Amino acid sequence: MPRSSRSIDWGFPRWRSYGSEREAVRVRLCDREGCSEPGDRPAPKSPNSNERWYFCETHAAEYNRNWNYFEGLSEEEAKQREAKERREAAGFSESSHHGWAGPGDGSRSRDEMRALEVLELEVDADFADARAAWRRLAKENHPDVRPDDPEAARRFHAVQAAFEVLKAAEDRRQWRPD
Repeated sequence: MPRSSRSIDWGFPRWRSYGSEREAVRVRLCDREGCSEPGDRPAPKSPNSNERWYFCETHAAEYNRNWNYFEGLSEEEAKQREAKERREAAGFSESSHHGWAGPGDGSRSRDEMRALEVLELEVDADFADARAAWRRLAKENHPDVRPDDPEAARRFHAVQAAFEVLKAAEDRRQWRPD
């Protein structure tokens, strides 16, 4: 009777434990000269290159310790690249649609907490309190009321910005599906 080419590992119950296959497994060795450990940690060969080194954990740590991402760039080019990457890193930024995400007191974000400080309110103030404080502080610091006071103008702009932050947060809370 010819030997079956079917595996005995199909279906349920599995006859052997997982990971007990007998086939050879290809292992890439570390690219560091003389190292015989598996090279399972990719590292770029140079900036803007798709080519990679593959190191073991020890040599990857050594490589990263000496890696300078901005090597070969002038200071201005490095700043431009960093600014561009920060702008384009939207996938890594904090999700604003999660009310619990982000630093704050658990119910408000860090920006909302700062806005409440600017409006001279406690952390448990509601939006009606914020609106009242905004009106009071805007009237006190308005440039028409204090035309020659640059500090009042700065304070007026800070109060306006703080109220905009709280208003946007309140709008998000009202439109959030429950």
